Amino acid sequence: MTRALVCFPFAGGGAGFFRAWKDETQDFLAVVPVQLPGREEAYTDPPFTDVVTAVQYVLPQMLASVREYQEYSLFGHSLGAVLAYEAAWQLTTLGGPVPEHLFVSGAPGPWAGRSQRATGLDDDEFIARVEQFAGYRHEALNDPELREILLPLLRADVEMHENYRPPARRPLWVPVTSLRGTGDGLVSAEEAREWGAVTTGTFSCEEVPGSHMYLADGEGPLLKAITGTLASQAGDHAP
Repeated sequence: MTRALVCFPFAGGGAGFFRAWKDETQDFLAVVPVQLPGREEAYTDPPFTDVVTAVQYVLPQMLASVREYQEYSLFGHSLGAVLAYEAAWQLTTLGGPVPEHLFVSGAPGPWAGRSQRATGLDDDEFIARVEQFAGYRHEALNDPELREILLPLLRADVEMHENYRPPARRPLWVPVTSLRGTGDGLVSAEEAREWGAVTTGTFSCEEVPGSHMYLADGEGPLLKAITGTLASQAGDHAP
């Protein structure tokens, strides 16, 4: 049975980052990237600065994309983790088709906040703070023209992430896996385990080689962890 893996982007990222993953999942898992406004083919559309509104916008197109699959899961890294969590919450609350699993990556629990913020800083301070948070510098920020194009989107995404505080709500019953890079200096193992509080279902915490942006170094270990978890959950055999 082919499952779908719906992928939510990290700050500044777009659906294109995940499209290359389709060659790595064979017939077990179909990668379905979520495209938010303000990036790639949707770059002329104003980006969102609110997680709840962004998820409400993408849910109809997301559900249409997974309709052909018997099961689907959600994945998100950093900003994408809270987008994926909010999507899972809205789906379970609205009575829509509930995801088989929620995979959150490179993020502390959704109620955690940063002691330092990037929102509101001038351009140079903002870029330096984002680089500190992400653990790497996007190459486009070194090009003045590309920087001018990317900054409004990056500012909107960072504001969306930094301002997200879900209200007190009952836990999900969807199984949750929290992932982090073994060398992640931004999200500790303890912070990654905070996601256990969002579900009454099965919870696990897994580590893959790499730093905070480990998935930019190659998706193989991550996809192996995801397919292994889903196959074990369903009693199937991963490829």
